[in-house]
Amino acid sequence: MIYRHLRKKGWYVDYEDLKKMGGLKKPPLKHFSLPQLPPASIYKKDIAAYKKWLQQKRLSENTVKTYVEVTSFYLRYCIFKNFEKHTPRGIEQFSYDFIIRNNRSISYQNQCINGIKKYFMFKGLKIDEMNIQRPKKPKKLPQILTLEEVNSLLEATINLKHKTLLTMVYSAGLRIGEALNLEVSHIDSKRMLIFVQCAKGKKDRYALLSHKCLALLRTYYKAYRPKRYIFEGQSSEKYTSTSARAVFKQSIIKSGILKKGLTLHSLRHSFATHLLENGTDIRYIQEILGHNSPKTTMIYTHVSERNLQNIKNPFDTI
Repeated sequence: MIYRHLRKKGWYVDYEDLKKMGGLKKPPLKHFSLPQLPPASIYKKDIAAYKKWLQQKRLSENTVKTYVEVTSFYLRYCIFKNFEKHTPRGIEQFSYDFIIRNNRSISYQNQCINGIKKYFMFKGLKIDEMNIQRPKKPKKLPQILTLEEVNSLLEATINLKHKTLLTMVYSAGLRIGEALNLEVSHIDSKRMLIFVQCAKGKKDRYALLSHKCLALLRTYYKAYRPKRYIFEGQSSEKYTSTSARAVFKQSIIKSGILKKGLTLHSLRHSFATHLLENGTDIRYIQEILGHNSPKTTMIYTHVSERNLQNIKNPFDTI
């Protein structure tokens, strides 16, 4: 109530001092750098129809949410700037004010541009003629944990549910969304496989089930008795990705691993790298991870220490 009143007056909180103290590293979407943006009430029905259109395209829930959210901000920005029509220049201005000034990632910037382009498609506008450019994402090598570090991480995780979750993500090379979508019926202990249903790209696949992981899963099942999803919250609903990432962060701190840039997804990267170092054919790794292209899997050849160590340096032959 107070916040809306202040916005009507054109007043807003200056967070600059708080940023300097480290109290606000990544401002949420509501702290848009132009808080006096007018409401997009005239686009309300349009946005609702756009959301349904995206859902009909079978995009993921998170993608739909992001596209709708950023498009709403973009349309409000157009009202604020009195844009008479959509142009690449207008999108560039929006991108600078909304993304660059808020220090958001290139990945998020590309998502925003994708969302706006999808909206133009929904409206029947000619996108190709606009020539909307997306920034290129830098090709960074994934951060990898050694086998010893993975073991330290799991040893530092005392809570049974947390330990089982992290073990599943690593030992099957799962994305976090895939791990959280796993149901009890997806565990095939006879064939030692995990059925990963409707993963990225709307594809089903089978992942490996470790014997040690299966033993841990059975202990976990007896203790928690999950009803549908293997990992459930307190109200028997699916465990959230936010909680899972917090679990990983706590375990990293407890284990004393000092590497920077580690995320929960690093466990999947580590699993793939360790498979490669153990001599697993990269085509099998591609299948296990669910990659569409072998080019995606090839990145692990650049981070495998064993592969690099086996290369003979020509200088040593001189």
